[in-house]
Amino acid sequence: MIKAQRGTKDIFGEEIATWQWIFENAKTVFQNAGFEEIKTPIFEATELFNRGVGDSTDIVNKEMYTFSVGGIEKNETSITLRPENTAGVVRSYIEHNMSRQSPPQKFWYFGPMFRYERPQAGRQRQFHQAGVELFGIKDATADTEVIITAVNFLKSLGLADLTVELNTLGCPKCKNDYKNSIKEILAPHLENLCDDCKMRYEKNPLRILDCKNENCKKIFEKDEIKEVILKDYICDECREHFDELKKYLDELNIKYTINKMLVRGLDYYNRTVFEIKSEALGSQSAVCGGGRYDGLVEMLGGTSTPAVGFAMGVERLYTLVDKITPSKTDFFVVSNNTKEAMKLVQKLRENNKSTEFDLQKRKFAKQLEKASKIAKYAIILGEDEIEKNFYSLKNLSTGEQKKIDSFDELLDY
Repeated sequence: MIKAQRGTKDIFGEEIATWQWIFENAKTVFQNAGFEEIKTPIFEATELFNRGVGDSTDIVNKEMYTFSVGGIEKNETSITLRPENTAGVVRSYIEHNMSRQSPPQKFWYFGPMFRYERPQAGRQRQFHQAGVELFGIKDATADTEVIITAVNFLKSLGLADLTVELNTLGCPKCKNDYKNSIKEILAPHLENLCDDCKMRYEKNPLRILDCKNENCKKIFEKDEIKEVILKDYICDECREHFDELKKYLDELNIKYTINKMLVRGLDYYNRTVFEIKSEALGSQSAVCGGGRYDGLVEMLGGTSTPAVGFAMGVERLYTLVDKITPSKTDFFVVSNNTKEAMKLVQKLRENNKSTEFDLQKRKFAKQLEKASKIAKYAIILGEDEIEKNFYSLKNLSTGEQKKIDSFDELLDY
């Protein structure tokens, strides 16, 4: 028997109702905040992620599904299944000259991503993300808009035990000063760092702070190293931006904490970075992550454009929300006259009523048994009903049955 590949799963049955509910909430909350849906291809040129996500990240180094494609194109091409969607949205923003439009440009998405990593609770190799991207606004109002949109979406799902963690990485100059200080203080401990952090030390030392290795964590806990990590390196302009963001969040009664160890796992972030966490997930507590990436559009060939966004894993959300009971079908037509039953079913469906009938031509009792499991009402269409042109409507919750004289009256139910 051929089974689904490790790290993938089928979503169907009762699960799909909850997935659809999460999607509808995302659509409602994001569009109410003025974000327009965007669908980008699930594969892109590998170069997009190498340049955009960063070659010092675990995503690019270890987790991408990359293929060389020859024959279809004239020249051999390297393509990658998207491991995240910000780079793809930025590529679309540049390709379609969206910078010519009046800012802000606001987009939301919901779809599958792909990373080759060890499957675990709430994390798959084919997984799904919901997220937003906002282009063109440098002010902290944009950061606030993105954070409050994430909070509103999570609240719409009934999630209350949430904590917003904030940090600022500063502008490129601030980040440079911070990186150099981190390298200097960690140099004597380089041999004790994990292999990944030894590589990060050269390419992007800030990523070391995001390491989950226990030996590395112990090094960060040393007083002299913690002092450097927690020191404030940001310039006056970046400090003013961060202070303004905190002021806006205070005005909106959004509770937050400052976490100087928060750097996020992607190279493109600058200034604001944030995570929203839920206690219900234990050690894997983050349900949302995002921040600013003001240099990414220019890095990928566009004009200099401030930008900010977030993404959240739908599989993790699914583990936290109350599960939705699938809606029952409106009507089930019970009849031994298949021709008349099919005609009525078609007429009801044309009027946007969900309707089923028995495809196996079973006896009335079996049809009613099936109807009681999946429908709200049974429409009984026996010889008498067909001959005298009326319907017998049975409420399958109460057992009450009544005579309906016209199709229009039937539609009222």
